[in-house]
Amino acid sequence: MNHGQLLLLGGLDMTIQFNRFSFTYRSQSEPTLRDINLTIEEGERVLIVGPSGSGKSTLAQCINGLIPFSYPGTWEGDVLINGIDARTLSLFDRSALIGTVLQDPDTQFIGLSVGEDIAFALENKQVARPEMHDTVERVARLTDVAHLLTHRLNDLSGGQRQRAALGGVLVEDANILLFDEPLANLDPLAGSEAMALLDRLQRETKRTLVVVEHRIEDVLSVPFDRMIVVVDGEIVADGHPDDVLSDGSLARACLREPLYLSAARWADISIQPDDKPSQPEAFLDRFERQPIVSRLNTQTLPVPSEASPSLELNHVSFRYRTDETVLEEVSMRCEIGTLTTLVGQNGAGKSTLAKVLSGYQRATNGQICLNGTDVTKQSIAERATRIGFVLQNPNHMISKQTVRKEVRYGMQALALDVDEEERRLEETLRRCGLYPFRNWPIQALSFGQKKRVTIASILVRQPDVLILDEPTAGQDYRHYSEMMDFLERLKQDGMTLLIITHDMHLVLEYSDQVCLLQAGRIRYAGEPFALFAQESLLRHAHLKQTSLFTVAQHLDIEVRPFLHSVIQAERKERAQWE
Repeated sequence: MNHGQLLLLGGLDMTIQFNRFSFTYRSQSEPTLRDINLTIEEGERVLIVGPSGSGKSTLAQCINGLIPFSYPGTWEGDVLINGIDARTLSLFDRSALIGTVLQDPDTQFIGLSVGEDIAFALENKQVARPEMHDTVERVARLTDVAHLLTHRLNDLSGGQRQRAALGGVLVEDANILLFDEPLANLDPLAGSEAMALLDRLQRETKRTLVVVEHRIEDVLSVPFDRMIVVVDGEIVADGHPDDVLSDGSLARACLREPLYLSAARWADISIQPDDKPSQPEAFLDRFERQPIVSRLNTQTLPVPSEASPSLELNHVSFRYRTDETVLEEVSMRCEIGTLTTLVGQNGAGKSTLAKVLSGYQRATNGQICLNGTDVTKQSIAERATRIGFVLQNPNHMISKQTVRKEVRYGMQALALDVDEEERRLEETLRRCGLYPFRNWPIQALSFGQKKRVTIASILVRQPDVLILDEPTAGQDYRHYSEMMDFLERLKQDGMTLLIITHDMHLVLEYSDQVCLLQAGRIRYAGEPFALFAQESLLRHAHLKQTSLFTVAQHLDIEVRPFLHSVIQAERKERAQWE
């Protein structure tokens, strides 16, 4: 009987222990994890947070076995599962104990349909067909995909793909469920539904739940027993979320705390564990209306300036060969030196619109004008020098081995001299926060770091219009802020920016205009605050107001000056970062 069988049959508590553990990737000279001491008990709900490159994903990979089996390196100390050295367990044994849903679920699909993928592990075990059928249906009901069993995986939305991936994990009856940034690619409503599903699954099955995530406020929509903060490969905080949220650990780690807590700090409200800061409904009672109204009376709001149109769409439609209309009569205008955000639920047509604008797809009808010139019939190559498009999934763009080579590759068709190439390369790497990683192999980067590499490879070409599909997905607060501040500087230099996003606070803080796309049509185009006042429209588009709106409504105060004041306070705090 091997160790995996012993674990499966022994009926012991499924504990995970790290004892003075350090790990150094084979390609690195310094350890990514340093002297980790951590115990996760059976049935616990544990949230792991930290900046990009802090080692939190590496910590998760040491749990599920990707380290050392897929990513070799130097291993010091112990990782124990039920007291047994994890290195003695094969990857197959580990997968039966620990079910992992990756940040990009497409990378773990095997079958063509939902049912085939869920059944894959059962087929490998030669489970009898009647039992297999019953198990697949049971797991599909548990993950809310029973109505999708015959659907192709490629036809699913982001949230549906994630639930299908979870189904493929649950058939193994793994005692531990591990999620690597489950909310990164989901719209706000799908994110809420995903967390509600995890909450229900854990309550019903009592499995151990480990979640690695950047979107702290969204993931805390369900309760956790512990929050672990990882910085520079070390655990700097480990406690109940109420303790961690009130002791300043997130600010010291340059992580974004829930927005309602930022509002509390702006209002000089102390945050204590007894105030239950992880529960927004309970914490709202800490706000008092009159002091906040008095403070707002001293605030002045900026006046927007007018600009000339740069990118114009007139009645643009697009359909695939199947005659399925994806975009219908889309008309919008993006002005020079402005930032337009494009929002809508998964499958609304946002990414397709970006592909039509950049030339990846040809518009079926309508006209696209850039700086007054009709570019509707231009080829991809012709548009590429003027309109840059950064895809949502960085793995679909990266083709080189190192960061420096990938960013340099973006300039290969520009015929620049060597000195200009080097100048652009260094400037872009520094602005995107990639200079310290310039010689790193791409495979050693986190998903968020890969995203910044793809952005840099387009920015280095200096286009007139830059389209970014979810540029902040998978980014920690520091790199999110640095990237958005960088994009703001590009905007001030006259670049026109179009950003596809699910981050509603980004829409409020940075966009000059927001366009809401629903079922291939523009349902709203205008300034952001007016959109957020339309709750019904947001709800139908799978979007939601931020918690700052919740605070303002709770206090019955004007939303615009309140949000502006809190945002400016956050920016002043970020200016103090080293």
